[in-house]
Amino acid sequence: MQSGAAQPNAGAGAIFDLDGTLLDSLGVWDDVDEIFFSRRGISVPDDYQQAVSPMAFPDIARYTIDRFHLDDTPQAVMDEWNDLALDLYTTRVRLKPGARDYLAHLKATGARIGVASTLMPSLRDPTLDHLGLAGVFDAVCGIEEVGGLNKDHPDLYLRVAAEMGVEPRRCTVFEDIVIGVCTAHRIGMAAWAMLDDSSRSIWPQLKAEADGTLRDFTTAPAILA
Repeated sequence: MQSGAAQPNAGAGAIFDLDGTLLDSLGVWDDVDEIFFSRRGISVPDDYQQAVSPMAFPDIARYTIDRFHLDDTPQAVMDEWNDLALDLYTTRVRLKPGARDYLAHLKATGARIGVASTLMPSLRDPTLDHLGLAGVFDAVCGIEEVGGLNKDHPDLYLRVAAEMGVEPRRCTVFEDIVIGVCTAHRIGMAAWAMLDDSSRSIWPQLKAEADGTLRDFTTAPAILA
């Protein structure tokens, strides 16, 4: 750890989304979707992944049931998704290039680091453990801790900032969805956009809304706002 005088990120915080941002993982959900819908004789719509990306897991289940007129209960849908995803998350998911070194750099230069994710704890926690990141973050929060509110509400980002002990205006959010970037800005946080396969169709809007853009973490800002 560098001395206080040499810690340019002292007092700053970085808040990371997981799926599609810190994690190269959204291919997992493509596979889950393919299996889930194929069991029901349905083709996965082109707009499905983008439609559900900002939602909480229970909201995605209800949306899916309503949109495709399924007979399943929300809990049964979530259980099926969880069973399909758990093995993939704990065996196949990797960090985005440069992510591990970037996290180490932020901590070494005085920043606090946190996670703000819609990924449910039964997948989030085993995945972080699989990647050797258990205990690395100063705060790990999901929407289950803010009453299930999605990222179009500021509560999740504010909760992470509070647990990190960092003022919102000193936080930088890393996201791959427009709603997340816009919400971060609304509460005075900086926001960088990550290009992911899932965000290519909205990339022009993401670029327009964000303070900066990334394709991986090898070019992430060394000094936070």
